[in-house]
Amino acid sequence: MKLQTILIDDEPLGLRILADDLQQVPTIQLIGQFTKPFEGLQLIQQGKVDLLFLDIQMPTLLGTDFLRSLAQPPMVIFTTAYDHYALEGFELNAIDYLLKPIRIDRLLRACNKAYEQFNLKQKPDAAAQADTFFFVKTEYKETKIYHHDILYIEGLKDYVKIHLESQPGKPILTRLNVKAMEARLDSKQFCRVHQSFIVPISRITAFHKTQILLGGKVIPVGERFADQFLAMYRSR
Repeated sequence: MKLQTILIDDEPLGLRILADDLQQVPTIQLIGQFTKPFEGLQLIQQGKVDLLFLDIQMPTLLGTDFLRSLAQPPMVIFTTAYDHYALEGFELNAIDYLLKPIRIDRLLRACNKAYEQFNLKQKPDAAAQADTFFFVKTEYKETKIYHHDILYIEGLKDYVKIHLESQPGKPILTRLNVKAMEARLDSKQFCRVHQSFIVPISRITAFHKTQILLGGKVIPVGERFADQFLAMYRSR
């Protein structure tokens, strides 16, 4: 299996040289090359990127700041002409930090590290794979809700809407308030981010101080829930 890889570097020549070198690495599959950070954002948010080669010193946005903006970043290898970002890079859990001009042996070593890390993450966790669920009353019957199927939960006074991946556009409506609904959920998987919204952490594709993006759905972050959400997200 090859790592689906994109490159982001504002220098077209450097981008081309790196792409040419990576074509020789058997574990790498290049799926995109971009000269501006946000040009590659859609592929990342769609979960199609396993590995990102990211320049740091770019005119529109520092690569380190771009990485911080991603709710679920792929594995990252920084590529830069400056060594003074190294500590910050590793604090952001980068796989490696390559100084330009990049030697082919260092590039191969970085790619091997990324491939090993990827394989470690693929080992199944029996507990995580379990299809956990709960029941709610709706339309005079008990309905089974699988945790992994939940897109987000929306509060409406004394009711909640449970939006499900398996039923797009047809949420489950049940007579519970948001607090009672929150009590039924695993606090390690779900977080209340607003008076009226609970989200599954694994579905967050990007976030801002006042908003969360779940794919194409924007969820507001309430001021009194923001610190709790950020602490929970960063601890994962």
